[in-house]
Amino acid sequence: MTDTVPPPAILRAVPDQPDTDDTTTAPVAVDNPKLPEPRVTTEKRLPVLAGWLTNRRDFLATARHAGANLGYASLYHGVRVPVYAGRLAAMSPRGACRFIASTNRWMWDREAAPLRDHAVRMEDVEEYMRLSRLRAGRVRLRGLVTLIALTFGVGFALWLYVMAPAAVYAFAAGGVLLLGMGGGEKDSPVIGPAVLKTEIQKLTGSIVLRGLDSIGHAKITAAIKAGGDMNGLRFTSEIVRDGPGYRADLDLPYGVTPDDVMKEREALASGLRRKVGCVWPAPDPEQHEGRLVLWVGDKPMNETAKPAWPLLKSGSVDLFKPVVFGNDQRMRDVAVTLMYASVVVGSIPRMGKTFLMRLFLLIAALDPRAELHAFDFKGTGDFGALEPVCHRYRAGEEDEDVEYVVQALRELKDELRRRAKVIKGLPRAVCPESKVTSSLSNDKRYGLHPIVVALDECQVAFEHEEFGKEIEAICTDLVKRGPALGIVAMFGTQRPDAKSLPTGISANAVLRFCLKVMGQPANDMVLGTSMYKAGYRATMFSRSEQGICWMAGEGDDPRIVASAFVNAVAAEQVAARARTLREEYGNVTGHAIGQGPKKSDGADILTDVLAVVPADEKSVWCERIAVRLTALRPETYEGWKGENVTAALKPWGIKPGQVWGQTDAGEGKNRRGIDRADITAAITRRDADRAAA
Repeated sequence: MTDTVPPPAILRAVPDQPDTDDTTTAPVAVDNPKLPEPRVTTEKRLPVLAGWLTNRRDFLATARHAGANLGYASLYHGVRVPVYAGRLAAMSPRGACRFIASTNRWMWDREAAPLRDHAVRMEDVEEYMRLSRLRAGRVRLRGLVTLIALTFGVGFALWLYVMAPAAVYAFAAGGVLLLGMGGGEKDSPVIGPAVLKTEIQKLTGSIVLRGLDSIGHAKITAAIKAGGDMNGLRFTSEIVRDGPGYRADLDLPYGVTPDDVMKEREALASGLRRKVGCVWPAPDPEQHEGRLVLWVGDKPMNETAKPAWPLLKSGSVDLFKPVVFGNDQRMRDVAVTLMYASVVVGSIPRMGKTFLMRLFLLIAALDPRAELHAFDFKGTGDFGALEPVCHRYRAGEEDEDVEYVVQALRELKDELRRRAKVIKGLPRAVCPESKVTSSLSNDKRYGLHPIVVALDECQVAFEHEEFGKEIEAICTDLVKRGPALGIVAMFGTQRPDAKSLPTGISANAVLRFCLKVMGQPANDMVLGTSMYKAGYRATMFSRSEQGICWMAGEGDDPRIVASAFVNAVAAEQVAARARTLREEYGNVTGHAIGQGPKKSDGADILTDVLAVVPADEKSVWCERIAVRLTALRPETYEGWKGENVTAALKPWGIKPGQVWGQTDAGEGKNRRGIDRADITAAITRRDADRAAA
């Protein structure tokens, strides 16, 4: 025998004493029938004016839409006026016949004929005579009106013919057109609509359930057939209008998650009879794991008219504050704060990755304090519009291009060290958080202005045979320490994997933007570990949804964003405005005035380490090497620790190992160190490679 579950309003009473064998406790109702109703009244006043009248953006959008339709309709019908006139003229004989027939019927009172016929059939003499008298009076009056109208009409026409012959033709043409309108058919109008409107079906609960049933999930289908509530499937609120679309909130059946629906987005769109770009299922992070938020737009996201980028025509930027760069599905503004974060942008080719990175660079360019380093390893010049405002700029993947980038990154590495020293030396009253702030950036004495460096197709640089490891080491350092020191590093790749996007970078990047990718590994490489499993899948985007991405790192949860589209011409205009701002501020440097990076060997680390490790020492601890390097060249190595030595030697294939040595107190210890023989071998290989080149 199975236990039965009591109704929700019934609970078993808790006895004061333990139950005995001869004592039972009956269920007690917990609902009090005398409990008064709550006397709380909420009022919501509807706006006096429609929302689009009080919001400037909505008003302009509505006015533009109405004006565009009016202008198009005028042009559409204007070019068809001769056709309309010809059609009406062709139908005018039929209209004339209808006019004569209807006038004759009216004049002879034909509409009352059935009544007179009825009186005759019923042999009602009195009724027939009354109707006959009425008809005689109507016919006399209507005949007189017709005769007067005909007389005056003919007289007026003769007068016009004598006094104003041209007007006769105008009246005649108007009469022909009017007769033509009278001769038309209701199911075949002469003038059709210029704009065909397709009404979008209102989203209802039955349509939502039909869509969910169509994805083929066994538990969802079973819950729909069973009526829903017993299996947990239910709507948690009314379906509401939300922006340019509808929003439905519902609990899925027990054991089903929004992820199960999100991965079947195309099947769901088919069930809803909408384009896939209109359908956006998502979890509700504020609720439990079974809550689904289904937003269905009127038009696909990539077809919906987006508001213009606010900075396209005017305005400047403070990189320490949020800046609008796109819109969500509901066309609400989405902002991003580039400072204190590193950026990763990933996607398959031709999905808008480079355009998004260029947009971020344009945002940075509009902060006149910012120093821009733009490196395009694709070599197509997509960042070319930014040349007038770049401190360092390069487009190409040849060896000389990569070497230019290495020299620029070495400058940034030195700048990173300098900034750390400046921050360390500032009093707490000036720098209370030990990081670069907007107020510190404004003070030119410290040289702590924002620096933004972007590497598009970064896998080309990281996989370079000669400089790849060094570039990776510098970029990793920029990602880890740069945000606090006012340096923003951005990396874009169309092949998001561990080789193209090193773990040291992907694991420490805060802002992540993933446009369409083809699989889970690439998705999680860009957005973060387990993001695919959590339902944030850039694989669900279609090839037509260019510029649409998952954004993670800005806010508590990832969100879908369509970045603002700024083409090359518009980008040049924005860059020109940014150049003007920079000239006024006094920050036009480097490439923008024709200066390139200073040449540096970059291999001095090998020579310097060899210089501080005498021939009689076989191995030395990395921390002692750091101390000796600081003493040798304090302007270069001040503040170095053992890990800095390890990172600097890594590009040359030198790995530290356990080295036995004596501490200053004479105690023997095993610590990480470098063999002197590895240094000499690395120098030999380097010299041989240069000689071969």
